[in-house]
Amino acid sequence: MPLSATEQAKKAVGEKVAALVVSGMRLGLGTGSTAAWAIRAIGRRVREEGLQVVGVPTSYAAEQLARAEGIPLVTLADVEELDLAFDGADEVSPALDLIKGRGAAHTREKVVATQARRFVVLVDASKLVHRLGTRCPVPVEVLPMAAAPVMRQLRRMGAEPVLRMGKAKDGPVVTDQGFWVIDAHFPEGIDDPQALAMTLSTIPGVLDHGLFLGMATDVLVGEANGQIRHMQRS
Repeated sequence: MPLSATEQAKKAVGEKVAALVVSGMRLGLGTGSTAAWAIRAIGRRVREEGLQVVGVPTSYAAEQLARAEGIPLVTLADVEELDLAFDGADEVSPALDLIKGRGAAHTREKVVATQARRFVVLVDASKLVHRLGTRCPVPVEVLPMAAAPVMRQLRRMGAEPVLRMGKAKDGPVVTDQGFWVIDAHFPEGIDDPQALAMTLSTIPGVLDHGLFLGMATDVLVGEANGQIRHMQRS
């Protein structure tokens, strides 16, 4: 079955980041449909070229795919730093700041990204925005017992919080850490991402949030015409 234009763009940027990988690298393996294309491309290089790498997965799904593709896995206890991490994003601002977390893996993704010397973000052009929060909510990972007070605090901050519910199960989405996810919608977008990130991090019961600020070194954008735009942090 032919791929849609969006999937073709995701595949193109996934294969592009796989081409940046060289033997000996320690990789952060992202979560989601775009990162999955990169994991498959790296696995193909491992099998066909003898590429020697190790990977740290950001979720159970990424771990299972990497194992299926034959990519050796390690943990952050085994390596002092990563050479390159890659992942998708839900929004990318002109400053290369991100909102991530539609896959509910943003806490682990952030930990892995901060350990990498180079953090490459893989998106299609629809993910580019002029202002963070204009299309996607900010995912906030919370202790289940803290969900109600955190939602009240978010409302006081001007957000419209919604507890994320499972699609194939009854009840809330549960993260790999056993936490819940509140999606904080900001109707007018986010005025000051740095201030919001700091405030969210201080709310009791919040483990982490989906604002990734000042972290991306590169963004690979798959265009509708098949071209790839490479944006880099100055």
